[in-house]
This record gives sequence, C-alpha cells and structure tokens, in this order.
Amino acid sequence: MGLSTHVLDTMHGGPAAGMEVALFTTEGEQATLVKRFTLNADGRSDAPLYDKHTLKVGTYRLVFDVGGYFKAKGVKLPEPNFLNRVALDFGVAHTDQHYHVPLLVSPWSYSTYRGS
Repeated sequence: MGLSTHVLDTMHGGPAAGMEVALFTTEGEQATLVKRFTLNADGRSDAPLYDKHTLKVGTYRLVFDVGGYFKAKGVKLPEPNFLNRVALDFGVAHTDQHYHVPLLVSPWSYSTYRGS
C-alpha cells in the first residue's frame, strides 16, 4: 500500500532508467514540491513515494522529464521537442489501497492508468 510509479520507454522497449521525476502535492492551482528523484535501472523509484502510513487523501502531481530523458539517450528531437515534461495530476481517495501510477512514453506520445 502507498504510492509508487514506473516508467516504460516504448521507443526502446524497456524501463526509462535515469529519467528525472518530481512529486508534488496539489491544492487547486497550488503545487508544493515533495521530492525529486531519478528512476533506477528498472524504471522505478528506489523506495515507495509514500508508504501506507504517510499517504494522505488528497491530490498529487507527478512530473516526468521526458524531453531530458530522450535527449540523454541520444534521440534526435526537433526544437522544440513535442513532449518536454509530462505532468500527471491524480487523486488519492482511499489510503488503505495501493496507488501505482505507471507511464508508458515515447518522444511523441504517452499513456497512463491506475495500476496495482
């Protein structure tokens, strides 16, 4: 239980190791930075973003540095690139459940869903 994320690079067919991510709490238009982290070799954070004791009901934002990640991988991108940062806003209503926020991404598209 808690909050976690995972990013898969659909262009290269593997985890998005090394992608920079920021986690925020949100209230209306106000966002407060909680932490910044780099995804590990499996495309995940090294620890849960929140565990079952610290996750609170509320709204959150994950911001993924997609443009920086693909540039670091040597992908030739146009200027400006199509996707720079992908921000996902989501709500947590039940702290007794696990919230997993995966991102599937390429330089030109992304998708997400609530995972388990």
